Amino acid sequence: MVNLSGLDIGIIITFFIITLFIGVWVSKQAGKSSAEFFLSGRNMPWWLLGVSMVATTFAADTPGLVTELVRKNGVSGNWVWWAMLLTGMLTVFFYAKLWRKSGISTDLEFYELRYSGKSASFLRGFRAIYLGVIFNIITMAGVCLAGAKIANILLGISQQEALLYSSIVVVIYSSLGGLKGVLITDFLQFIIAMVGSVWATVYIVNLPEIGGMQNLLTHENVAGKLNILPDFSNSEALITLFIIPFAVQWWSTWYPGAEPGGGGYIAQRMLAAKDEKNATWATLFFNFAHYALRPWPWIVVGLASLVIFPSLESINTAFPNLNEDMQGHDVAYAAMMTYLPAGLIGIVLTSLIAAFMSTISTQLNWGSSYIVNDFYGRFINKTASEKQKVSMGRISTVLLMICAALFSFYIKSAKDVFDLLLQIGAGTGLLFIMRWFWKRINPYSEIAAMVISFIIAVIFFINGKLDTPWFQLEGYMQLVFGVVVTTVGWIIVTLLTKQSDSETLEKFEHLVYGNESKFKNIGYKILAFFLGVIGTYSVLFATGYFIYGKTMLALGLTVLAVICCLLLINNWKKIA
Repeated sequence: MVNLSGLDIGIIITFFIITLFIGVWVSKQAGKSSAEFFLSGRNMPWWLLGVSMVATTFAADTPGLVTELVRKNGVSGNWVWWAMLLTGMLTVFFYAKLWRKSGISTDLEFYELRYSGKSASFLRGFRAIYLGVIFNIITMAGVCLAGAKIANILLGISQQEALLYSSIVVVIYSSLGGLKGVLITDFLQFIIAMVGSVWATVYIVNLPEIGGMQNLLTHENVAGKLNILPDFSNSEALITLFIIPFAVQWWSTWYPGAEPGGGGYIAQRMLAAKDEKNATWATLFFNFAHYALRPWPWIVVGLASLVIFPSLESINTAFPNLNEDMQGHDVAYAAMMTYLPAGLIGIVLTSLIAAFMSTISTQLNWGSSYIVNDFYGRFINKTASEKQKVSMGRISTVLLMICAALFSFYIKSAKDVFDLLLQIGAGTGLLFIMRWFWKRINPYSEIAAMVISFIIAVIFFINGKLDTPWFQLEGYMQLVFGVVVTTVGWIIVTLLTKQSDSETLEKFEHLVYGNESKFKNIGYKILAFFLGVIGTYSVLFATGYFIYGKTMLALGLTVLAVICCLLLINNWKKIA
């Protein structure tokens, strides 16, 4: 536990006051209609939406997850999520424009736009609960657990206290300000979070115990963890960290923030954009910032933690009051923050609070939009007034927060949640990519994919919690099994059932494609996809090699990134 100075406490209180003020300030505008509350009037610029996407994915559990990956598998351990850049770039150049042109309020309205009949209506309502409630609660529970671990180490308060205090503030401004309040606070929170993480990293690297970057990189606990690419001679690491993510994971799994074909809160922000151009730019900025700009401060702190806390036992010894259920490598990030001085610890703690709040507020607004627009307004009260919808949105916001806080007591670490969410979405990704182009896909395809993947994920999750498991199967094999069985299952269902009626399909294609072919400029879009992926990875690697002191290699990668950027700009009109 750290002793907060008056300056630290003042910084934290000031942040809370500003956040609540924003919620109250925009509450009148947000309360006018459900479109204002959930989509901010569809008039948001790309830079605000893009920053909001980045802020949302900078959750309280993200630094802990990256730290855990680095401590266990080295820097290359991050390929389990770096590979999802391919998913994001696919959304940028193939789907962002289509989402905005659809004109829908939530991505679940897509189902009654693309499919026909009662099965389409059932799918929309079912997925509203499946994603907006079940999936959403699991996601938020992981963030709640991470926030509670940070509070336990840095402030010495229990999980119950941490969630009570933070939930009150985030629920108030989320329920008052709607999406606009979330976007504005996200912008503030992102700035604080980035300043805090970079400043903290610089200070930690220069601690006497570490002695600067050169000493850190040559330390015996760190030197073997620096490779950005996995060890190709280690077949297990190669399969789990590189082959599976690139060959299977990126296109086949559905994960919040990296949904194949777009979806969730990413789609919500694309739908809130001024136009298709702003939707595309927002998603491009998000993917670049998320994968190229943000990871290295967390990675460096993760490496530094191996010097001060070389093992899990050393962390537990240093923090004997840490609840046994909260112990794990993911707490090493918070443990390193205890070395910060007064003033800086206030900024960093505020940045972690901001990361927690930005993610939770987005998940609450997104989840309640499903409950209100796709379940309550569609099936329970079809004649609901705009005022009733906003009220229901605020009520559901509170209930979702309570459920997520309670479920956080049943999970162990950020990596547990990451793996569980990947497994739940395993095998559904290809469907979300193909449904825009393959007419044969119908509501039964999506229902089959959801049900099969969820059942498999629950079986694996329960099996993993048993003292005597029913069967032993490596994590990557569980993912592959889920992908294969689910994909085969929904394809069989697709071929055995009828596609939607031709009138519905024609209206859908005319709405999102106009009079153009759905494959127009497909070659330029594929080129842009590869340029975006290569350029972003080049910046990511260049940053790492500059940190490592490998200047020539870093400069070469920087030149490659610039070339990709120039080519992308040159082709922009043809893809947009």
